[in-house]
Formats: sequence, C-alpha cells, structure tokens
Amino acid sequence: QVGIYGWRKRCLYLLVTLLFAMVIMNVALTVWVLRVLDFSLDGMGRLRIVERGVRLEGEAEFLNSLYAAQIRSRREQPLNIESSKNITLNARNNQGQISNRLFIGNSIVEAFADEFRVRDSRGKLLFRAADDEVTVAADSLKVTGPGGVGFDGSVQTPLVRSETYKPLKLESPTRRLKVEAPQGVLVESKAGDISVACHRNLTLQSRQGEIFLDSERIVFQNLKTPLPASSGSPYKNVFQLCVCQTGVLFLSEPDGQCRADDSVCK
Repeated sequence: QVGIYGWRKRCLYLLVTLLFAMVIMNVALTVWVLRVLDFSLDGMGRLRIVERGVRLEGEAEFLNSLYAAQIRSRREQPLNIESSKNITLNARNNQGQISNRLFIGNSIVEAFADEFRVRDSRGKLLFRAADDEVTVAADSLKVTGPGGVGFDGSVQTPLVRSETYKPLKLESPTRRLKVEAPQGVLVESKAGDISVACHRNLTLQSRQGEIFLDSERIVFQNLKTPLPASSGSPYKNVFQLCVCQTGVLFLSEPDGQCRADDSVCK
C-alpha cells in the first residue's frame, strides 16, 4: 500500500487547513476593502464613471498634477478649488509648450498671456490688455482712489468727468499737460467754477478763429499801474483798449479816441 500516514498526514491536513483559512481571510479582506472604498460597477466611492467622463461627489485631494479637458460642478452647486500654497492653471499648445498661465499665490494673482480679455455675460468686451494697447470698453472708467490716476503716456478718450458734486483736477507736476481734439475741446462745469493755474505763462491762442469771453462781468485783477514818465512824454508801445458794442476788443492810439470802422466791430 502506498499512502501518507503518521505525522506526514497530519502536516498535510494542517497545511490545507491553513491555506483554506488564508483564502477565507483574503476573501473577507477583499470584501471589506470593497465595502469601505465603495467599489461598484459605476466607480469607486464618490467617484463615478459616467458616459462623458468622471463625476466626483464631495471633496477630493490631488497629490500630483491634474490633467482634464473640462472641470465643472453639479447644477446649482459651487465649485471650490483650494491649495495650501498656490494654484497654477496652464494651457499648452499643439507642441506641448505652455502658452497661457494663471497663477494664484499668496496675496498675488498673475496672468501670463499675449492678450487678456474680460467680457460680460452677454459676450461684450469690457477690458482688453495687450502689448500694443489697453482697452476699457465699459460705459465709464471710475477711479475712486484719493490719489487719482496717473498716466506716463498719452490718453485718448471722448469724455473726462468727475463724480457728482466732486471736483475734477487735471495736473502734470513736472511736465506739460496737453489737451487736443480734431474738432473741438469743451471744458464745462455745470455747478461750480473752472480754475486754470500755472507757474509761468498762460497762453490762449486761436490760429484761425476768435476767442470769446462771454459773461456779464469780466474782471482783471492784479494789473500793474504805471507811473507817469518824468519827461512828460508817453510810454512807447502803449495803446488804449477799446470795446465794441458787439464785445470785440481792439487797440487804439494812446492820445486819441476809440474809433473803428465796421470791419473791426463785426
């Protein structure tokens, strides 16, 4: 007779029993892991595999980079993206190079792109920034800071105005201030005064037209009063200032009367 007897038989039974126990423990651990991680045919836990991608219900923590074509939240639910250090969003071109980048760090937000645009919900352009120019396409640009706004170069705009009941001041501390337009420049104050001050000379020049001072009262202050010459002869290059009924100013001889023809007072 051929067989296993004695202690060999007992060792074989013990080995089979241990293997059977290990199989049971393995199956139990597998079932426990499946229950804890909530494995199913649709996904794992709150991670569900849907037709158009992957859906995550709840919070998720990514230890490394995340590559996705689209990230969105459920309907009527917010989408929160948090990081203990910073958040960097990169967009790559066909060659795999980074073409655009949005960096959100500690007290700083930076955008790296050739052109930056801001649009409203209807798609209307509100702000555009590029190397050649910066465009503000809103109805009005409002600066509420106490120091105003400073420009190093030229500014092109059809209207410059202040808030209601607030003064408007245009100033160039160390250089000149030039305001020009192809058709006309209108300076108007509907409820207050207009003040023009300079350190040296103030010139009002009209190359082809006229200069109108339209007011019921025109005051010239701090004019010099010359003393009469000791010889009794009048000063040279001194004339009388005459006014027509139409308001036109002209010069007359110092010792004569204010007389002019119709061509002067037109």
